Amino acid sequence: MNAFSPLQRSLAQAVRNRVAGEDADERAEIIWRSPGERRFVPEDPVWRVHADAAMFPGGVASLLLQMLHPMAMAGVAGHSGYRSDPWGRLQRTSTYIATTTFGTIEHAQATIDHVRSIHARVRGKDALGRPYRADDPHLLMWVHVAEIASFLRAFQRYGADPLTPQECDTYVEQAGWSAERLGVIDPPRTLAELESVLAAYRPELTATDAALDAARFLLVEPPLPLAARPGYWAIASGGVALLDPWARRELRLPSSALLARGVMAPVGRASTAMVRWAMAGTERTSA
Repeated sequence: MNAFSPLQRSLAQAVRNRVAGEDADERAEIIWRSPGERRFVPEDPVWRVHADAAMFPGGVASLLLQMLHPMAMAGVAGHSGYRSDPWGRLQRTSTYIATTTFGTIEHAQATIDHVRSIHARVRGKDALGRPYRADDPHLLMWVHVAEIASFLRAFQRYGADPLTPQECDTYVEQAGWSAERLGVIDPPRTLAELESVLAAYRPELTATDAALDAARFLLVEPPLPLAARPGYWAIASGGVALLDPWARRELRLPSSALLARGVMAPVGRASTAMVRWAMAGTERTSA
């Protein structure tokens, strides 16, 4: 293992710089080492899921699924700057998840309040001409359930130690803690409730031109050097494999279950294991 330590550290640093930003060490110091009461502990399902490398393909699946709601997609296209600053958007999202999961309750609430203040200013019309606002509880619910369903599915498929059915219910309940404070009304508390809410949104979902363009940007033309793209595509393949066939068809992605399970999922599993290995190296180095 020692012979590979330099490679391990190099991979870990590259991942951290992209996902958390070059000031990742400073932000990690605040999130992990600030004194104060925390809502969750390392044994909690939400902690285990959000700390695992399966969050990488889970994040890709989450973005793809969320963009199938025309109003959510309009908000991303019109206000997030995902094309001009894609890594900045990813870093803000990863900081939000880390702070609300691992940080103190005080820091988590401050982060939630900040995001709520941003949502209050985001308004517009979607591709169908319908007005939307980012703080609409119905839209917030969609973003929440699409996100945690993707994270949980990724952990169950690619995680080293999948949750039990009871722990899955606990994960859904715990993930609702920050969602409720963000403005989601009565978030699902069990896996069955989560699946029921997801199904209820199905008639509202369709791939607009903006969604197809965003999916291409995310999957085909990522803002990465050519040398880094194969590794990213391996993770993205794992994310695509997590989507239901109907969602892949909407986004004009390979919808064959055989292809997803036989090719994309194994690639995603292998790339997730590589990221997990790199992250473990960082934990040992920084200890």
